[in-house]
Amino acid sequence: MRAFADYINNFCFGKGIDWEVPKENGAIVPYLLQRIWEVDNDREKLFWEFGQQGGVSGDVFTKVAYEPPWTDPAGMEHPGRVRIIPLNSAFCFPEFHPHDRDRLLRFKLKYRFWGTTLEGTRQVFTYTEILEDAFIEEYVNDQLIDSRSNPLGTIPVVHWPNVEISSSPWGLPDIHDILSLNREFNEKATDISDIINYHAAPVTVITGAKASQLEKGAKKLWGGLPKDAKVFNLELGTELAGPMEFLHLLKQAMHEMTGVPEAALGQMQPISNTSGVALSIMYMPMMMRWNQKRIPYGKGLKRINELALLTLFLNEPNTILYDPVLAGGTEPLPNQLLILDPTQPSTYRTTPNFPSPLPLDVLVKLNEIMMKMQIGLES
Repeated sequence: MRAFADYINNFCFGKGIDWEVPKENGAIVPYLLQRIWEVDNDREKLFWEFGQQGGVSGDVFTKVAYEPPWTDPAGMEHPGRVRIIPLNSAFCFPEFHPHDRDRLLRFKLKYRFWGTTLEGTRQVFTYTEILEDAFIEEYVNDQLIDSRSNPLGTIPVVHWPNVEISSSPWGLPDIHDILSLNREFNEKATDISDIINYHAAPVTVITGAKASQLEKGAKKLWGGLPKDAKVFNLELGTELAGPMEFLHLLKQAMHEMTGVPEAALGQMQPISNTSGVALSIMYMPMMMRWNQKRIPYGKGLKRINELALLTLFLNEPNTILYDPVLAGGTEPLPNQLLILDPTQPSTYRTTPNFPSPLPLDVLVKLNEIMMKMQIGLES
C-alpha cells in the first residue's frame, strides 16, 4: 500500500505550490512567506509529511509556533524562526463547535516519550498539551508543568481532511478503499509461497521398504531394495496459473480503486510519443484525485499562512516594514504598501496555486502559441 500512497502524494504535491497575495501586499508578504516556508522550515519535507499523514490517516494536523533566538553550546547564534510542525493524527484530540465543524474550540495533544528520572533510570512519560483561545497548559504524567496565556488569541493548530466527507469534520485516507484488497492479496501470496516452499524441498515417499535403511542425500546410491519397493518425491500437482491470475486481478482492482495507472508503478509500456490529451485521459482518475485533495489542502495551507504571519508579526514587529534586502533589491510598485497593517484581514490573505501535475511538452506548447499567433488569436 505504501507504493500507492507515496505515488499519490508525489503526484499531487511533487511540483510544490506557489502563493498569490493581494497586489497591495506584493512588496512584503511574498518574501515573508518565502522565509517562513524555505528558511525557517523545509518546504519539500513539510508537503511530503502533509500528504503522507493525510493519505494514511485521513486527516492532517499542523501546529504553528515560534522558536526564539538561542545560542548553542559551541557559541553559534541561531535566529528566531516560525516553526510549522506536522503532528501525528493519532496523538491529536480536537473538539469542534457542535454547530460549526470548521471552528476549533479546544485541542489536546497527548503522546508518550522516553525520559530519564532524577534517579537516572529510563522511564516512559506522558506529555499532554491543552490549547484554547485564552490559555495553553502543559502536563507531564498529569502534573501541570506550565500554564500561560495564549498570545495569539486563537488556537495555533490547523486541521484539514485529506478528502472531504459530507457532514463530517474528518477525512478519508487514500488507502481506505484498498485495505481489504491488500489484506486479501497478502494472504493469497502467502498461500502460494507456502505451496512453493513445500515442494522446493519435496517429501520422499517410500513404499515396500524401511526408511531407516536408506540414507537420503546428494550422490547417494540406493540398492538392494525389495522387488515391489517404490521410492519417489512428492511432486507439485497444483496448477498455480489460477492463483496467480487471482493475484493479478486483486492488484488490478487496487489500481482501479486508487486511480493509480498500472504503468505508473513499473509495468512495462511500449515507447510511444503520447500526446498531452491522451496522457490526460490515461491519468484522468489521478487528476480527479488531485482535484479532490486540492480543495481541503488549499484551505488548510491558507490557515497555516495566516497563523504563521500572525506569529511572525507578534514576535518580530519590524517584519511589517518593507526591507529592500529581503526583497532582493526589487523596488515596490506605486500601489504597494511599505508598511503592513496587522489589524487588516487582507494582510493575511493568501491563495495557494497548485501547478498541474501532468508533464508539459514544451515543444508542443510553443507550436500551439506559434499557430495562435499566425492566425491572429495572440500577439
